[in-house]
Amino acid sequence: MIALKDFEVYKVAMEIGRIVFATIQDWNHFHKETLGKQFLRSADSIALNIAEGYGRFFYKENRNFNYYSRGSAYECATCLKKAKERSLVSPDQENQLRILFTKFFKLINCYIKSIGPNDQ
Repeated sequence: MIALKDFEVYKVAMEIGRIVFATIQDWNHFHKETLGKQFLRSADSIALNIAEGYGRFFYKENRNFNYYSRGSAYECATCLKKAKERSLVSPDQENQLRILFTKFFKLINCYIKSIGPNDQ
């Protein structure tokens, strides 16, 4: 059995969380309290849901948690868009996260398809 820490999709999810955390560190109190908290919660939820699904016994539960992870990634990508519109992220930060999101969505879709038979 492959360890969770060795899954590429999990590694990318963890990296998204690290970058988002570092990004909002410099925001002022107002921006942290409004968009910042939601941005970080959604970013952290990406990896956390992969981990929770990995620990489930049934394939269907594992898939469901990975669907939640994908949903959190879409939420996080929307937070990034809002942060860009509000001039809260640099072009480099935005580009780095966009590249990771593109990679993540490809990986999570492949991972979901690989989880056991679809009827379970």
